[in-house]
Amino acid sequence: YVLEVNPRASRTVPFVSKAIGIPLAKVATQLMLGKTLKDFGLPREMNTHHIAVKEAVFPFIKFPGVDTVLGPEMKSTGEVMGIDREFGIAFAKAQEAAGNTLPLKGNVFISVKDEDKAKVVPIARKLEELGFKILATKGTAQYLAKHGVKAKRVYKIGKEGVPEGRPHVVDRMISGEIQMVINTPLGGPAQKDSLHIRRTALVYGIPYFTTMRGAMAAAEGIEALKKGRLDVAPLQEYHAGVTGKV
Repeated sequence: YVLEVNPRASRTVPFVSKAIGIPLAKVATQLMLGKTLKDFGLPREMNTHHIAVKEAVFPFIKFPGVDTVLGPEMKSTGEVMGIDREFGIAFAKAQEAAGNTLPLKGNVFISVKDEDKAKVVPIARKLEELGFKILATKGTAQYLAKHGVKAKRVYKIGKEGVPEGRPHVVDRMISGEIQMVINTPLGGPAQKDSLHIRRTALVYGIPYFTTMRGAMAAAEGIEALKKGRLDVAPLQEYHAGVTGKV
């Protein structure tokens, strides 16, 4: 399916321009005025020695009740860039810039749908190796335990607001016991649980991830941060390392 067609440059263009040091919008304008690509001496292939990560900034906190799960519609109000020579640090910088500081210790809550359970095992294992304690709902905790990852069971909010027990996951988030959330969208009765969890994470500034790729990137970012620190360098220094064949 074609979602949309735009006869314009997207917000990705200035991001790429800043990442590689080539003013793509300026080049495109000159091309429309009659110049050719050869006039600019641009490389056919490009090699960079750094990684740039784009992270979206969302206004969810200003709209009570809005779910933070992303779909095809535009919800972001801006974007930030994290740049470094290592992916983990670049991702951590992007999260920091977007206001989602990655934790270096504490408890991580995990609750994922069935098709994500196998994918979340290596993520949980990495976080456990990094010193985090894993908290999970019953099904996820059992699956993790079966695959060698120790997880403490946490009560769900329950059907129609009737909790399995107290304190449940939202209670623990409010009390500051949970430092990061990994929660993939669930259907059926569990859908409201997921919504409450994500909304509470947003209100209390707890980093949360709703995809397995995002969760793994977070684990890699935390691992990189525990090994070193965030260094700052001018863009020109990164651009100087960009090479390519003309």
